[in-house]
Amino acid sequence: MTLKFPTSLARLVARLPAYPASLAFATAFNLSVWKSLQDLDWDALQGRRFCVHVADIGMTLWFSVATSGLKAETAGRQDVTFTATLMDFIRLAMRLEDPDTLFFNRRLRIEGDTDLGLRVKNMLDGVEFEALLASFPGVLGRLVNGLRERALREDGIATT
Repeated sequence: MTLKFPTSLARLVARLPAYPASLAFATAFNLSVWKSLQDLDWDALQGRRFCVHVADIGMTLWFSVATSGLKAETAGRQDVTFTATLMDFIRLAMRLEDPDTLFFNRRLRIEGDTDLGLRVKNMLDGVEFEALLASFPGVLGRLVNGLRERALREDGIATT
């Protein structure tokens, strides 16, 4: 699956304030996948601040972990920052790409408290994609699964 974000749209996105995008991300996360992740051990992440920087579109998301899911934050202090392109984040989320491969190929950067970043990575790696997919609302789950299967076929990986 290849996707090139239009440069003019990326310039516009880069000018938008961070909080509305962070709020939209946290809300979407909490409504879609938090249910399947809430039983993980989030205690060490409570109150820690995260930054996700989508390099090719200039978008930065700020959030922390609360008992009820992700909480949008305003720009400022962060404990760890993850930086990659939009496509690499999509491929990570859809389990089409391994985070270690992206990290060692310098397509994923983890800055700040790298121990915290690795803890998050390892925790999320332990969750099966199918479990995440099951928590998505019906049509959205089918759409995500269809996109993932298409990408797997394009990558030459057989799907069942």
